[in-house]
Amino acid sequence: MDEDTGLRSHRRDRKERKEKDRRDRDRDRDRDRDRDRSDRDKDRDSHRDRGSERDRDRDRNRDREKNRDRDRDRERERPEKRKRSPEVKAKEETVKTEEEAEAKKEEEKKVKKEPLSLEEMVARKRAEEEALSRPKFLSKAERAAEALKRRQDEVEEVRKRQEEERKAREVMYQDGRRELEQALRQEDPRERDRLRRDREPRENKEDIELEKKKQLERDAVNERYLGIVKKKKKVRRLNDRKFVFDWDAGEDTSVDYNELYINKHLVHFFGRGKFGGLDLKEQKKMQAKFYGNYIEHRQTQADKEQEVIRMKKEQKKEDKKRWDDRHWSEKSPEQMTERDWRIFREDYNIAIKGGRIPNPIRKWSESNIKKDILDIISSVGYQEPTPIQRQAIPIGLQNRDIIGVAETGSGKTLAFLIPLLEWIQSLPKIARLEDADQGPYALVLAPTRELAQQIEEETSKFGGPLGIRTVAVIGGLSREEQGMKLRMGCEIVIATPGRLVDVLENRYLVLNQCTYVVFDEADKMIDMGFEPDVQKILKFMPVTNEKPDTDDAEDEDKLLQNFLSKHKFRQTVMFTATMPPSVERMARQYLRRPAYVYIGSVGKPVERTEQIVYMVSEQEKRKKLLDILKHGITPPVLIFVNQKKGADVLARGLEKLGHNATTLHGGKGQEQREHALANLKSGAKDILVATDVAGRGIDIKDVSLVINYDMAKNIEDYTHRIGRTGRAGKTGKAISFLTKEDSHLFYDLKQLILSSPVSTCPPELANHPDAQHKPGTVMTKKRREEKIFA
Repeated sequence: MDEDTGLRSHRRDRKERKEKDRRDRDRDRDRDRDRDRSDRDKDRDSHRDRGSERDRDRDRNRDREKNRDRDRDRERERPEKRKRSPEVKAKEETVKTEEEAEAKKEEEKKVKKEPLSLEEMVARKRAEEEALSRPKFLSKAERAAEALKRRQDEVEEVRKRQEEERKAREVMYQDGRRELEQALRQEDPRERDRLRRDREPRENKEDIELEKKKQLERDAVNERYLGIVKKKKKVRRLNDRKFVFDWDAGEDTSVDYNELYINKHLVHFFGRGKFGGLDLKEQKKMQAKFYGNYIEHRQTQADKEQEVIRMKKEQKKEDKKRWDDRHWSEKSPEQMTERDWRIFREDYNIAIKGGRIPNPIRKWSESNIKKDILDIISSVGYQEPTPIQRQAIPIGLQNRDIIGVAETGSGKTLAFLIPLLEWIQSLPKIARLEDADQGPYALVLAPTRELAQQIEEETSKFGGPLGIRTVAVIGGLSREEQGMKLRMGCEIVIATPGRLVDVLENRYLVLNQCTYVVFDEADKMIDMGFEPDVQKILKFMPVTNEKPDTDDAEDEDKLLQNFLSKHKFRQTVMFTATMPPSVERMARQYLRRPAYVYIGSVGKPVERTEQIVYMVSEQEKRKKLLDILKHGITPPVLIFVNQKKGADVLARGLEKLGHNATTLHGGKGQEQREHALANLKSGAKDILVATDVAGRGIDIKDVSLVINYDMAKNIEDYTHRIGRTGRAGKTGKAISFLTKEDSHLFYDLKQLILSSPVSTCPPELANHPDAQHKPGTVMTKKRREEKIFA
């Protein structure tokens, strides 16, 4: 009973003491806050300083009273502690420790809830920096542990070295044992015979067959000249016929002495009658011979002459038919019929649309091109015209508008250049010099700077010897310098739409006598958003020379008569690799009764390019690329990416691995672009990492491999990318890395690969769900027929 009373009194005292401690803590916290506040306001207000001193005195008095109360409580507790038993004391101690732990947790929570002030954070950070700056001294135990670890590493290294030496001795012992066994085996005569037999060449089936043929030839020679006949005894098999009734005429040794049988009389039946038991073909042959001789005896001389004339006419008709059926390559252009021209176009995969289209060119020498231009063509090394040149040049020489759709690398530049040079050459040189301030005669628009520079290079190659001046107006170069060249006069301007609009608006150039407009890569131009710029450019051109939208735009005589004059109709030529609806809309707006020329399949890659596809993840691309490059490549090689930064990063990585790479993208200046292309063409660099800037129209000779490191955004850009290889009749290879993000292209890419005769579609792409139907179409599943059995 006394123990329970003592325990209750102890708990009551503990609660009171706990409450008092809490009050003390609150007072201490309030005091600290007041002290801080008083310190901050000390310099501001002296009255507040005096109040704070009073507060401090009051706090000191409270502390004294609190200490006195605490001492009294301790004095009361001492006699109670003496009366308590050890068990009660143990319980009190456990309860006390638990309460202290709880109080500590509550205090930590309260401390955590209060955020640190800015001064405390700065002080803590400064203390951490000072602790880090001080040198750290290891204790004796730590130094001993470090030395022990170092010793263990040394022992482990020695053990590894001993293990490697033991393995090397084992390998050497095995090699020595093997060599000894081989030497002993060679000394054995039986083993020597076996080795000799192994070294002797074994007879294969071909040698056996050849030996049999030679033996048959020897037997035939012996039989012919020596009379040696070895008749093999016929062995009758079990399943052979027992009786043979075949009869050979050589086995009959009797001779017919009767005249009736020796000189048989030939009996001829009228109609279809024949002798039974005799050869029908032989009877027909004998009958025809008999009647032929009979008619020849009865014919008069006049009948014979008439028959000879008839035979000559038949022969002449056959010869004419055979002559007309010759291949077009064996005929002259004048002898070719409409059927021959149709076959010619089919042979070169040329399709045309539009009325009164002239016949294509078979050879340069058969064309109506001036000799000066033909001499330049032969000196450059163009032996045969390409399909687009065969059909587009005659149309251009008639002053007709043209829409040419052909694969990249098919010679479209020369197709629009030759009619232009032909017309400028027909103008008097004095008139050209007098009208130099009226602007150029021809305007060629290209979507990218690189393509414009390439066209300028080709134009200068052909127009330079003829005295025809060419100026390129492109971004990235000085506008004033280009304006100076334009002011000096030129016949042809090759430009990108953006810079040309700038030059026209600033009056560096006028188009008063421009009558020849070329849109090269028109689909790319529209995709890049140049259609408003093109409309602005055409507004600067005169409207007096526009072609009438009537049948006169297809009349060859009227167009030719106008073509040879100075003030000819405006001729618009549009060349593209694909024919989207936007290009068709542009053609309807600016062209008058155009002639359409399609080379091959519209928008499809060349059939000489092998397309290879790998389904990889984004992380596996780099490893796959390095595997391809390790197997050996024939420079130059093009690698396409989608981002400028990705091109630079990939090129630097390839350079570190020993590959000779350079970059080309829109973020580089014009001089850097030209330098990169020149290095690749000259062979100074082997790999060009580029964005879609290099995907259109740029001609780099003998590109053996195109790698789509990042797949193109649409199938048209993919077509132009892989068109960089397999140009000018050569073969090429295009490798593409596909990821899950490219699933919108799977269907179109699968169709392209399946339509190529030299490419194979991998099963990963062929069986992929996204490659089964075109994106955007909804596939409906057919319901199975339900049968109800009653």
